[in-house]
Amino acid sequence: MPSVTQAVEDYLKAVWKLSHERGGNVAVGDVAAHLGVSAPSVTGMAQKMKEMGLLHYARYDGVSLTPKGRKIALEIVRHHRLWELYLYRRLGVPLDRVDGEAERLEHVLSDDMEEKLARALGDPTHDPHGDPIPTKSGVLAPVRGMALADLPAGQSAAVTRVSDRHTEKLRYLVSLGIVPGARLTVVDRAPFGGPLTVRIGTRRHAIDAELARNVLVSGSPGGSAPGGTAPTPRVSRRAPTRRRKR
Repeated sequence: MPSVTQAVEDYLKAVWKLSHERGGNVAVGDVAAHLGVSAPSVTGMAQKMKEMGLLHYARYDGVSLTPKGRKIALEIVRHHRLWELYLYRRLGVPLDRVDGEAERLEHVLSDDMEEKLARALGDPTHDPHGDPIPTKSGVLAPVRGMALADLPAGQSAAVTRVSDRHTEKLRYLVSLGIVPGARLTVVDRAPFGGPLTVRIGTRRHAIDAELARNVLVSGSPGGSAPGGTAPTPRVSRRAPTRRRKR
């Protein structure tokens, strides 16, 4: 049987991520767009991974992970999110850059080093963006919270998650201090889907409602960041060179 290469791991992670976000089978075209490759390339790889017992694939029905494929995908996700937290918390890498750096490290982590890394970080449950870290056994906690865009005027909440899907949007949110662990209040909401005015500390910012959907909040008291205390926001001054978005 062919070995599980880095390319195979990338495909498994992509299928997991798209399926996790949208549910159901994943279209070949969606995998191609996510990875920045051609649809025929995805089809060829899907057929190979089906023979390896990693994917369910049928023409026109898209792809889905087998239990074996899902286990490997979650292992890579765990590596990725542990590295993100290490880079952010221990090395001071800006929040909008940890994803790209972790991509290059996620494939080169042995079981022994993974255990040491997790222990050094205090066996964390969430990465610095607020996404849950799969356990060693492959259990993934649900993402909780409500979108900032839905928080009523006059209500305060703690930021629990900031999406890393769009680097520029993430960089902007970080520059405003909107990071996991931050405490904010919706001061006003413009009618007809207009912007929200939020207060963070003594500063006020107007945020587009669409952008506010990239942020999840919780009304629980306090303001600790996932896996630790609220961090000081760090944002890079320029975008890193990246192969694709994870």
